[in-house]
Amino acid sequence: MLKQILSKLPRKSQKSDTIDSAETNSGNNNSNLGNGTQCTNSGNSLSSRLSVVKRVSSAVFPSSIMAGVEAVEPHLSFKDVSNPQKQNLFVSKLNLCCEVFDFSDPDKNTSEQDMKRQTLIELADFVSSGSAKFTEPAIAAMSKMCAINLFRVFPPKYRSNGTGGETEDEEPTFDPAWSHLQIVYDLLLRFISYNSLDVKVAKKYVDHSFMSRLLDLFDSEDPRERDCLKTILHRVYGKFMIHRYFIRQAVSNIIYRFVFETERHNGIAELLEIFGSIISGFAVPLKEEHKMFLCKALIPLHKPKSVGIYHQQLTYCVVQFIDKDPKLATTVIKGLLKYWPVTNSQKELMFISELEEILEMTSVVEFQKIMVTLFRRIGRCLNSSHYQVAERAHLLWNNDHILNLITQNRQVIAPIVFPSLERNTETHWNHAVLNLTENVKKLFWDMDEELMVACIRKAEEENSTSSVAAEKRKLTWERLETAAGFQPSADYIIAPLKPAACYVAC
Repeated sequence: MLKQILSKLPRKSQKSDTIDSAETNSGNNNSNLGNGTQCTNSGNSLSSRLSVVKRVSSAVFPSSIMAGVEAVEPHLSFKDVSNPQKQNLFVSKLNLCCEVFDFSDPDKNTSEQDMKRQTLIELADFVSSGSAKFTEPAIAAMSKMCAINLFRVFPPKYRSNGTGGETEDEEPTFDPAWSHLQIVYDLLLRFISYNSLDVKVAKKYVDHSFMSRLLDLFDSEDPRERDCLKTILHRVYGKFMIHRYFIRQAVSNIIYRFVFETERHNGIAELLEIFGSIISGFAVPLKEEHKMFLCKALIPLHKPKSVGIYHQQLTYCVVQFIDKDPKLATTVIKGLLKYWPVTNSQKELMFISELEEILEMTSVVEFQKIMVTLFRRIGRCLNSSHYQVAERAHLLWNNDHILNLITQNRQVIAPIVFPSLERNTETHWNHAVLNLTENVKKLFWDMDEELMVACIRKAEEENSTSSVAAEKRKLTWERLETAAGFQPSADYIIAPLKPAACYVAC
């Protein structure tokens, strides 16, 4: 009887089931924010076909998220809708801004571009007023809108022909779409910084894929974009603790590719500026991971020719590490000596300046571990024919802490640098360098007169020995030249043998 009653009840059509299933699958396919695909803009069709309030299509957001959410016509102003509808209008306007325009042609889609820019401004004002509520649908819409507008591959024509991205004399390239990108970056920054943002929900959309593509944008040639990214990444690192390890590893990989493969990247200075703040917040004692970042990433950054672009930020990061753990000074100085430039005088000047900052934080115990190899290099700098390098090396003695380290270890250091000072006195061409050399020699005489007398005696012995060796070499060369110039007499010349005649017919 029950089966007969149930069989008479009207059944739901198969067509309706199919549609619902298709909509659900479409919503799930569009929920991935990290793939960078373009979403379709339904804003123009909405203005002609939709009423003021309409159910959001599940093809735009996953149906599980958007269940029960009503969208307001996106072209309306926030002032024209009631407070309960403002949140739905917020989501609709975010969806409307998913269309990306081509800014290479200034006369193309100007009206649509202006409409989108005005919508972005309305969104920024709405978020800054504090009226926005970042529910999960709003977080999903914001993340997708930012991903579609920001994540892009930079065309080859935007890339620099140099070896290290932008140079100090190169004019920066400005993105023609910046009028829109700037507002999108502002929205993303306000979204990340929002006080009431639920990080547990937001991390599902601002995930590792999102962060990886955000970090790729640091290669932009537009300095305005890199500056915005710097602020946003710093806020993300501070708010999303779950992403901190991933960000550190991703930035390490960017540095590895830059140093050992391409030597091309425009955002190394900005990334190092962020990490300068991050390193200052590291807990003591330092983790092994952080020390590896210093050894494997920061120290090799001294190798590229374009180090001058980011050297100030690099020095700050290195000094922060030594401030956390003074024992790392030895490791850093060894790295500097490993990558010390041979033919680049400007780079050598930067290295000497960085070396002075490091030595100011170095203890006597750590200094004694590397002073021999260090002052052999400084001795060569004292004799540099580039007068600025020679001057900068002499000025190390004007630093009180470094002078104190030298004074305590003068028995080792004085014999190393004394020959360089004597060589300068005899042969250097620059008068300023000669004066500085005399000042350094006077400092050594004031430290230990007996030591300087011993150094002079040793230098005289070495000079006499080298003179004897030079005389021997001269005599040897004369004997070789005489032997090479000897002409044998005709009696000793043997005539070449004639080939035997062949009697066999060939």
